[in-house]
Amino acid sequence: MSRIRVPLARLAHARSGDKADWVDFGLFAWNAAGYAILEREVTAERVRAHFEPWLPGEVNAWPLPNILALKFVLKGALQGGGARNLRLDNLGKAMAAALLRLEIEVDAAELDAALKAPRVGWWGEA
Repeated sequence: MSRIRVPLARLAHARSGDKADWVDFGLFAWNAAGYAILEREVTAERVRAHFEPWLPGEVNAWPLPNILALKFVLKGALQGGGARNLRLDNLGKAMAAALLRLEIEVDAAELDAALKAPRVGWWGEA
C-alpha cells in the first residue's frame, strides 16, 4: 500500500471566522470519498499540533457528516482577540488558509478515488 503526503487543500475547502479569542473553522470535503479521509485523518489533536507554535488553548472538534464537514473551535487562538493581537494575519479568515496547508498521509489509491469522485455542493454534482 503506497502512502503519500498531501495538503488538505487537495481534498477540501474551509470557511472560518473569529469571535474574541476563538477561531471557528468549517473544513468541507468536496465529496463523500474525501470526507472519509478527513474524518479519519484530521482530528482535534492534529489541528492543535499544526497550530502549536502559538496556540495556547484547546481545540474542540465535531463531525458534520450530513454536510461532509468537520467543525473545529480553537480557543485562545488570537492571543486575547483581534484588536489586541499584533500579528498581521490574526483573523480567522487567514487561519483557514493555514489549516488547508496541513499535510496528511493517505493511501495513494484512496486519494485518487477522492480526487476523481464528482464534487458535490449546493450546485449539485459537478
